[in-house]
Amino acid sequence: MKKQMLKILMLVCGLLLVVGCGNTSADSTDKDPAVKNGTVTFYVVRHGKTMLNTTDRVQGWSDAVLTPAGEEVVTDAGKGLKDVKFGSAYSSDSGRAIQTADIILNENKKSDGVKLQTDPRFREFNFGTYEGDLNHNMWTDIAKSQGKTLEQWQSEGISPKNFANSVAALDKERVKDNTNWPAEDYATITARLQEGINEVAKKESKKGDHNVLLVSHGLSIGALLDSISPGYKLPDGGLKNASVTKIEYKDGKFTIGDVNDLSYVENGAKAK
Repeated sequence: MKKQMLKILMLVCGLLLVVGCGNTSADSTDKDPAVKNGTVTFYVVRHGKTMLNTTDRVQGWSDAVLTPAGEEVVTDAGKGLKDVKFGSAYSSDSGRAIQTADIILNENKKSDGVKLQTDPRFREFNFGTYEGDLNHNMWTDIAKSQGKTLEQWQSEGISPKNFANSVAALDKERVKDNTNWPAEDYATITARLQEGINEVAKKESKKGDHNVLLVSHGLSIGALLDSISPGYKLPDGGLKNASVTKIEYKDGKFTIGDVNDLSYVENGAKAK
């Protein structure tokens, strides 16, 4: 009897060891993000030209619809991107970005069922009391605050950081009440942009290797690039409307690819 009980106990212990080993292996796989996480390639597109762009007005959190010419260029970009399969699509919650993303997705042949998700963290800079004013007035005020003429200030090249911080400082002097959103300084802008793209990248990487459409704004895309690679210099004249900038995310790191790429617009125009 004792021998039988001993055999039974040994058999049970053996089974428990096998099951335990199996569970340990499964747990270690679940906890290893490298097993699941893939490479995410962001196609970051600047919105198309708007009515406020045409009238040379300050356009940050204020908004305007795309002009007919702006819609045409974005449609060309969409045609150029038609064979890129997007697993997800995001844009800022500004109308011009949403309109741009919708046009691109409408032209895309491989992303059926992808629904646009909007996120205020991908908005353009907020210019406070300068919103809707003439760009010339804002630029002149910035130059004067730095003891320069407008021509001198422009000739030195515009740094997104200097630009945002200058507007934020000037806006504080102009605010007469608390009814307006204050202009954002550079730290505030980059913090929201970094938080947004980090969250999206981690979320999307869990789906494996795939492409993500992200529609944002000229200065914000520039600030995003600067936060990835400090001191990154944008092309002269800034990012063009409907241009594509690629950012790759892999294993927690971002890498900048093509910047201000207009080949998709050019290829789409040829396909008409």
